[in-house]
Amino acid sequence: MSRPATELPELPIKRPSGCPFDPPQDLGRLREEQPVVPMIFPDGHRGWLVTSHELVRAVLEDNRFSARFELIHSPLPGAGTKGMLPPAPPGMFGGMDLPESGRYRTLLKPRFSSRRMDKLQDRIQEITDGYLDAMEEHGPSADLVEAYALPIPALVICELLGVPYADREAFQSNAIGVNNNDLPTEEQWACLVAIQEYLTGLVVAKRTSPDNDLMSELTETGLTDEEIANIAALMLGAGFETTANMIALGTWVLLRNPEQLAAFRSDPALTDRTVEELLRYLTITHTGARAALEDVELGGQLIRAGDSVALSNQAANRDPRKFSDPNAFDLHRQASGHVAFGRGVHLCMGKDLARVEMRVTLPSLFARFPKLRLDIDPDDIPLRFNSDVFGVDRLPVRWDGA
Repeated sequence: MSRPATELPELPIKRPSGCPFDPPQDLGRLREEQPVVPMIFPDGHRGWLVTSHELVRAVLEDNRFSARFELIHSPLPGAGTKGMLPPAPPGMFGGMDLPESGRYRTLLKPRFSSRRMDKLQDRIQEITDGYLDAMEEHGPSADLVEAYALPIPALVICELLGVPYADREAFQSNAIGVNNNDLPTEEQWACLVAIQEYLTGLVVAKRTSPDNDLMSELTETGLTDEEIANIAALMLGAGFETTANMIALGTWVLLRNPEQLAAFRSDPALTDRTVEELLRYLTITHTGARAALEDVELGGQLIRAGDSVALSNQAANRDPRKFSDPNAFDLHRQASGHVAFGRGVHLCMGKDLARVEMRVTLPSLFARFPKLRLDIDPDDIPLRFNSDVFGVDRLPVRWDGA
């Protein structure tokens, strides 16, 4: 039963049964009836929820709304409350505002440019082919997450940063823990601290014995060990779990839409559009948050200074005012303008790397295994709902037979 528009929502709102890729129906109803609505946050704060594409984008592009950790009440349970998250440490620019965040982004932007990421494509293809060879050798079935979707972006980001790949499992576990809202806040924070402590030691080693990697490059920029370690932690935390979920869930979406899959396989020119449509359709980073630094009028509501604002990226990316027939997966769609990577000064730094990885891994998977199919009842696929990142823990597939 739908809640009345006057009732304050709380997140997360349950997704409709049998539609794991669709946002909760109540979010769509709110978007149409009251796109800026008062909301009760898990710590009791009375803030706001924004659901329309126009207004989510407006908040993301308005510097009167802050990304500072210590100002924001978490909109999701288990992700911390006001007073529990300290200010962002040096280098953790995702929790800073201008001009502090801009100093780091200016330094990193050329190192994550689309041109530089495109140059990695041959290496990503080589890595991808290696994992496809291993799947084929040990097949005809596999858990796509374990065998393919997770290790490829893990190896890519480890190579890019200069983190020994042998340490990837510890990073994998800690990165997932940071985003797992089923864990107590103290455990989530401990996962982040463990990553940072390891990386601090690695920075010291890079200063003594630099290599051809990003962390070594950063030791020559005047940044401190703490700053470099925190930048690397931020990149690792965002650089492989998110992409892994996009690869796995993107595969499932294509398998669920055989006509779209046939077009994807037959026309390489559709690859870029497919990637953008998957980013829009899935919106795995489903919810963001900002805090108002001053009074701001938004969608007919007065947001007071100090109010936290939850941003439903998933509702924004299914807004019919922006995307026609938004609940349909359509790889012929022009999906530009989605907010899967955010907008404004906090636009995701790794967006071009994620795109290159998806452009390589998805076509290569279906080219190698044209009979690929799920090897599990879709209702039994273990999805990760109670997390900052929507994902899948396991995706059994087969590629033998008819």
